[in-house]
Amino acid sequence: MAHQPMSFCVIGADHIHIYKMTEDLLAAGGKLKGWWTRDNPETNAGTIDPFPGIPRSADRRSLLQDPDIDLVLIGAVPSERAGLAIEAMLAGKDVVTDKPGATTLQDLETLRTTAAATGRIWSVSFSERYRIRAAIRAAEIVESGFIGEVVQTVGLGPHRGLFGRRPPWFFRRATGGGILTDIGSHQIDSFIFFTGSRQPQIVAASVGNFTRPHDPEFEDFGEVMLRGERASGYARVDWLTPDAQPYASDGRLMILGTLGTIEIRKYVDLAGRPGADHLIVVHSGECERIDCSSVPFRYFSDISKDVRERTSTAEKPGHSFLVTELSIRAQSAAEKLGHLAR
Repeated sequence: MAHQPMSFCVIGADHIHIYKMTEDLLAAGGKLKGWWTRDNPETNAGTIDPFPGIPRSADRRSLLQDPDIDLVLIGAVPSERAGLAIEAMLAGKDVVTDKPGATTLQDLETLRTTAAATGRIWSVSFSERYRIRAAIRAAEIVESGFIGEVVQTVGLGPHRGLFGRRPPWFFRRATGGGILTDIGSHQIDSFIFFTGSRQPQIVAASVGNFTRPHDPEFEDFGEVMLRGERASGYARVDWLTPDAQPYASDGRLMILGTLGTIEIRKYVDLAGRPGADHLIVVHSGECERIDCSSVPFRYFSDISKDVRERTSTAEKPGHSFLVTELSIRAQSAAEKLGHLAR
């Protein structure tokens, strides 16, 4: 029997990630009924109408009170996402939010309490794993045991600053959350997922401002060392990528197993093969590049199933809470470098 399309709405369009989230949920069979944002939405590829043909609501409460809407996508200013998610769950809606899902431990605890009390889904869209075909294929390889037990991950998340296009909230700690809470969460997500760590800990962390002394709260560099029950991890993120880089990020993930290794070059293979989603697997003396172009995205299809059937196929229960908590704790504990230390 065919399922009725799952209806959803967008609340907050302050970051362009919301458009890919919407695109993916539409591709998974969802139906967008409406959207709301507090101020002007962040421009989506130069378009004036970010959601063509879909009415903008003057009041988000009208969307939350719509009984036909099952799921809320949130792409607001990071510091506002937790409050909006809580409001949505109390209105009986499931929630998928852009990262970071929360910027303080207090907000995160309220999210946990609300999700438990309402039975609603709260999930963070970690796009550097869910929207990377090579990462999806790598997960299948790791799960098969082909590279043995994972003992370490190394994640690199360099980004172009594009500072002239950034809104004021991007440069403030209170609204943006800090570099480890924000883009560092992708790396922490990958560490927890690929190592299977259930009780991961922060060993050390640091954040720095090396290039923008006139923005005293901004962090253009961050790093964190992690340890799980049987594996360790290191991640570095930054906003220092030169403008000559052909893509906004040269994101990479290295997975070390007892029988082999995996390298994911997420967006670009500099001075190498064209395109994205480069997956390199080394095992028993053999090095193989795997074509991932036909690997499907599954996260939003799984979320749609979870909303309908009250299952947990998109992620393990509690995963988004664990990643978000560890990201915030890394941010809070980080040693300050560069202009932040002066």
